[in-house]
Amino acid sequence: MMVRSANPAVRLGTLMSAVLLLLGAGGIGWAQSVPQSLGVQEQGPQAAPPPAPSAPPAPAENPGLINEMGKLFDKLPSILPPIKSPSEAMNDLSRLATPSTMVSGRAACPISSNGAPDCKLAANQLCQSKGYKEGKSLNTDSAEKCSAKVLIPGRQRKPDDCRTDTVVTSALCQN
Repeated sequence: MMVRSANPAVRLGTLMSAVLLLLGAGGIGWAQSVPQSLGVQEQGPQAAPPPAPSAPPAPAENPGLINEMGKLFDKLPSILPPIKSPSEAMNDLSRLATPSTMVSGRAACPISSNGAPDCKLAANQLCQSKGYKEGKSLNTDSAEKCSAKVLIPGRQRKPDDCRTDTVVTSALCQN
């Protein structure tokens, strides 16, 4: 059979089918089982019967996902913190829930040694002005303040002409 197609896929398909036909007819194939001998059997050494099991054998280690998850659950009690008694839990909650009040106002945050605003001091100052001992800032506001030199026409702006002021506008105060 002669194939004269311009399509390479058709040529390849025809060639493959011809090769498969030759392999099947030529005797080349998959390996087969050991041929049986005709009436003659070899006597090999007899295997000793297995001893009677006195104890069940130890299960083999299974490295699968389920086994790894089981190991994790075995370790879980040592990972988690111990469960607290109800009285310990109430003590922790009462320590966290100290009476506090939110106040609003304006207190300027001073510049710390690293150049960032220190709003903890400003929150304390705001709370002390309202009669409380200390506070934590809840809300801050920032604004850029520039000198009048910036408004001069044609003047180049210099780095020290403006600064950013930060103020605490509300704080959570505690006694």
